[in-house]
Amino acid sequence: MSRLFDEIARKALFTFDPEVAHGLSITALKSGLVPGCPNDKDPRLAVELAGLKFPNPLGMAAGYDKNAEVAGPLARLGFGFVEVGTVTPLPQEGNAKPRIFRLPEDRAVINRLGFNNQGHKAARANLSNHARSGLLGINIGANKDAEDRIGDYVTGIGAFADVADYFTINVSSPNTPGLRNLQSREALAELLGRVLAERKARASGVPVFLKIAPDLTDADLDDIAAECHSHPLDGLIVSNTTLSREGLADTRSKAEAGGLSGRPLFEPSTVVLAKMRKRLGTTMPLIGVGGIDSAETAAEKIRAGADLVQLYTGFIYGGPMLPSRILKGLSRICNEEQIARIGDIRDSRTEDYASLPSGA
Repeated sequence: MSRLFDEIARKALFTFDPEVAHGLSITALKSGLVPGCPNDKDPRLAVELAGLKFPNPLGMAAGYDKNAEVAGPLARLGFGFVEVGTVTPLPQEGNAKPRIFRLPEDRAVINRLGFNNQGHKAARANLSNHARSGLLGINIGANKDAEDRIGDYVTGIGAFADVADYFTINVSSPNTPGLRNLQSREALAELLGRVLAERKARASGVPVFLKIAPDLTDADLDDIAAECHSHPLDGLIVSNTTLSREGLADTRSKAEAGGLSGRPLFEPSTVVLAKMRKRLGTTMPLIGVGGIDSAETAAEKIRAGADLVQLYTGFIYGGPMLPSRILKGLSRICNEEQIARIGDIRDSRTEDYASLPSGA
């Protein structure tokens, strides 16, 4: 029945422009029209890391709820945590439309949104005005025209230190010119130093994660790993969208500029995830993102080295009941593999993925 509901919802939304469809889905969640997930939590799916207790390892990635409007309804779909944003200090329109393109043959999306959001003030108001449940991550970024982009990230820590369960520092979007340069070692050292100093000054103790791109060379990964070791960073999110168009079947939109997400991102993002697990060791929390649309792809991310996983594009194609199906599937995997917790499969395929080539 859930698959039928999802198929009807998907077909209805796909009759609209992608950005209009996204707005309609937010409205549907706000209105309560979307049924929630049965509250039958499996303790084997619970994960503890960075001082936080996650009821399950499946999260909604940033990009869907940019203005923190539906964190509560998303949690009720079954997500163990919801990451809102990317939020910038000041409102900004983002890039010119059209800027979202579906690639149905590939179960993928290309977007060049450019951090379109209503700014810190609006997001704070939304979080204050609406009840939420579950763990909340706030993904913070910099305004396109900011003179001090690192200063924008520092401002984000101060703006949400009292409401965030964790922060994500987004330096990996390909749609803000020059943003990915903050992944270079010198810039990253300054960014992490200033952001973590602000957290300390606030005495908040809120975990801070860094989100990186999949289009990185081994040398880039070495530099990022070195800075992660040099700063009291709480974890890494791997990865954002890719600029690669390798292997796409859909030729209509693949020439569009922007970041590619969905199924084609699964392998390259998982390779980078495994390589970072090798570089960072067994104790650094890692969140795997990219191409997750089933229990098996979620489990495979964990096998490659992830503690938690997130999805977004899979939600577009799989529908609002997808989180429930994934969680049931992860419970089934626990039964089949006779394991006490889903985290017991972590790192079982790290070596396999880490041996594959990565980078642009």
